[in-house]
Amino acid sequence: MLYPRKVIASFTSLLAAVSTTMAIAQEPASNDVENMTAFLEEANVLSGPELVDCTLSGGTETTCVSFTVKSEPTTYETGPWCPTNISDSAEEGGIWLDGGEVYDVDGAFVENLATFYDDSNWQLFDPETGEINITDTQESCEAAARPDVDEAYYNHCVQCAPEYYEDATVTYMIPVTPSPADAPSPTNQPGSGIAFNGVLLDGPAPVEDILSAYTIAAFDNCGGHVNPHAGYHIHSVGDCITDAAPMTDHGAQIGIAMDGYQIFANAMADGSQPTDLDACNGHTSESGGYHYHAGEPGSNAILGCLSAEYGCHLEDPDGVCDASARPRRP
Repeated sequence: MLYPRKVIASFTSLLAAVSTTMAIAQEPASNDVENMTAFLEEANVLSGPELVDCTLSGGTETTCVSFTVKSEPTTYETGPWCPTNISDSAEEGGIWLDGGEVYDVDGAFVENLATFYDDSNWQLFDPETGEINITDTQESCEAAARPDVDEAYYNHCVQCAPEYYEDATVTYMIPVTPSPADAPSPTNQPGSGIAFNGVLLDGPAPVEDILSAYTIAAFDNCGGHVNPHAGYHIHSVGDCITDAAPMTDHGAQIGIAMDGYQIFANAMADGSQPTDLDACNGHTSESGGYHYHAGEPGSNAILGCLSAEYGCHLEDPDGVCDASARPRRP
């Protein structure tokens, strides 16, 4: 995401919603070196996987599988994000998520933002030329991609090019065996997990923060964009991910969550939608134990929360994982 995450919703209501599921015996596949190596076959893995000691978010001391990947997808091309003129078609821009819906960020969408948000302060384009204001340099990207947006970049379509951070890497430390937690955790801080192609499956994008500066931080058609810390990452799972993910009898396994449970596509193998998901988007099957299904593309929530204690994803490949020491957001 482009801004530090701010969680304003209470998780009290989630406790009852997931308590029944968390009490069920859960027997997921082990995230050992062999299984993780096979799962990451399509990712740009720079080191690992290997087993390391780690401390999970709830204080459990256990073993994690650690690996470092480059922050780029290997199964599709990223972009585009921002159109350059209000005459541009959908092919020249990305998407925006709002209210559970996916919108094409084409020229007409940018032109209509004042009406869309019922606020006349929206003006992302030059009314004479139709040119759209875009953060098209690394300096402007970083000035706009922060919580205190530089006022010079209000009313901009914010995009950060992948080449600005082409050396960005992420080191994951994910528990080999999930440790169910006493209460679910939001995904805003740890992220949701990692996709099979090495892309960070992030928590929700902070739409309210983005809109407060009259900016649109467009996603590409695969639900991803770039920031200075994690590089390319996604907030929404669409066909780019599911079509290339390894298929199982339960559907496409798109990722592994930060707590060690598997993440499957929104739909199951027969095209149906699971109807018994808990608040974290998880359920238990006879063959696979507890696992998650990704949210609808427009939901801006790949997972609703994490049922078990989570591990770490770090910018420092030599870092030590102590997720319990990381500050918790309310």
